[in-house]
Amino acid sequence: MPNIKELTDIEIDITNPPMYKVILHNDDYTPMDLVINILTSIFHKSVDEANSIMWQVHEKGKAVCGVYVHEIAQTKVQQVKATAKQNGYPLLATLEKE
Repeated sequence: MPNIKELTDIEIDITNPPMYKVILHNDDYTPMDLVINILTSIFHKSVDEANSIMWQVHEKGKAVCGVYVHEIAQTKVQQVKATAKQNGYPLLATLEKE
């Protein structure tokens, strides 16, 4: 049997999925240390990064915690809400298309 190799030019169009920002919103109840804990445990931020984001939330009313594909962003929002609820606080996280 002959060994035949066929070369073809195939153009593949790969598009990146849409990305979503996870945003924490300020409230008058959730303690700053819980916000920092959420940022370090759920978003894997360093303590310095978490502190900076926490102050943005406090001073500006909201801040972006990270940018992810939709499924991951949605999971992070649910994790924030569940953690806040378990601790008795109304911390709000939302996602927004980038």
